[in-house]
Amino acid sequence: MNSDSRDKKRLLVVVDMQEDFVRGSLATKEAQAIIGAVQKKIKGHNGPLAYTLDTHDEGYLATSEGAHLPVVHCVKGEAGHRLIGELTDLLADGECFEKPTFGSVALAERIRDDETIDEVELVGVCTDICVVSNALLIKAMRPELTVLVDPTCCAGSSVERHLASLETMKSCQIEGI
Repeated sequence: MNSDSRDKKRLLVVVDMQEDFVRGSLATKEAQAIIGAVQKKIKGHNGPLAYTLDTHDEGYLATSEGAHLPVVHCVKGEAGHRLIGELTDLLADGECFEKPTFGSVALAERIRDDETIDEVELVGVCTDICVVSNALLIKAMRPELTVLVDPTCCAGSSVERHLASLETMKSCQIEGI
């Protein structure tokens, strides 16, 4: 029997769909606009799920990231750190990866070490920061793995940056859906 995409085990990774990125201190209308598409994507997925949470503490502004993006966000224990309510139940069985910066090394290592995963698909925010960082980390850890990004389920910090990061990922053999 030939293997095709229906036989593959695809991990769906939802990146940083948190209150601060959707409705809070770093919200964009583009992030709000993808909520329904992300919900539909999760509901239609029959494989394993994972999600990331951007995670900072009160000392965020003293970090390198805080110096470059001086907007306090996703502070653990505060409302902005939480996954948006529309996705909470849908991701209840997903594996959570809290990360102090753009990409999750723990997520990439987990994918590297799980040979049962044939493909990884990423959705979420911000395309040009955390989605691209995670996609590139995963591809670096497992270069022969198919890594996909659904542009209709991603939003960047701006439309221009969203489109530019999709092109960057394409150049690095990360495929769009």
